[in-house]
Amino acid sequence: MNAPDAFVPHHALVSAPSAAPARWMLVLHGIFGSGANWRTFVRRLAEAQATGGAPGAPGTAAPPWGFILVDLRAHGLSQSPPAPHTIAAAADDLLRLGDRLGLDIRGVMGHSFGGKVALAYLERRPTGIERGFILDVDPSARPAGESGSESPGVLDLLRAIPQPIASREAFLEAVQAAGFSRGIGEWLAMNVRREGDGFRIRLDLDVLNDLLTDYFARDLWRVLEEPPAPAGAGVEARRLHVVLGGRSASVSPESRARFEALAARAPWLSVHVLPRAGHWLHVDDPDGLFDVIRAAL
Repeated sequence: MNAPDAFVPHHALVSAPSAAPARWMLVLHGIFGSGANWRTFVRRLAEAQATGGAPGAPGTAAPPWGFILVDLRAHGLSQSPPAPHTIAAAADDLLRLGDRLGLDIRGVMGHSFGGKVALAYLERRPTGIERGFILDVDPSARPAGESGSESPGVLDLLRAIPQPIASREAFLEAVQAAGFSRGIGEWLAMNVRREGDGFRIRLDLDVLNDLLTDYFARDLWRVLEEPPAPAGAGVEARRLHVVLGGRSASVSPESRARFEALAARAPWLSVHVLPRAGHWLHVDDPDGLFDVIRAAL
């Protein structure tokens, strides 16, 4: 039983208008992000689910899914979580959230950092989860400098920007001056808020450093490689879907080959590659990602 004051992350429920979802999916963002990053995408999924059935076959269907947009610990409105700040702690936060909501959570979808949290959550839920979507994340333990990830550089940049910041535009200029794109700047600016005589970054960078350190140190291949436990009564067999960006550098060639080899022998796992997408699948190829997830649901 959870203590009344146990940390529970901020969240928002998304479903089609007037829908009453019978099962729910956690949606987990990447580092420096928030649940709101995925709102537009999951609204589209929810509305498609409301038509029922497989794509092109409305009315033939399984019960619709609803979606739970989570602000992972130390992101968005989920501020001041207790230590330790690890992938495991973030997964435990989700268990408490599930207890608090009392909804039938049967799926999890995680991008990048959120993908490793999703894997840790799947490990904690050996039964009851029917669908898992692991979006452009490398399950391996890898030194941060060899990861292909921009996240360590982003963290260094955020530490270096003097605060208060004169304006949101000044923040964007600082991000671009450090060599990052305007798009990255706009995404990071979602964490910049007016405060007193200027703008400040609404992130605890020390906590994020701890989370990133654990992210790169954690190997979670076992969650994908071990056969799922038998499905219980009224629960579908677990299916895991790995979706990779064809132009992404966040998953090593070795891990891509390992994914493909695993999918060839593991009936519970499928691998999908979106050739046009980089790391930001839902931005680079939202239609391709939508088609994969819609078909899998």
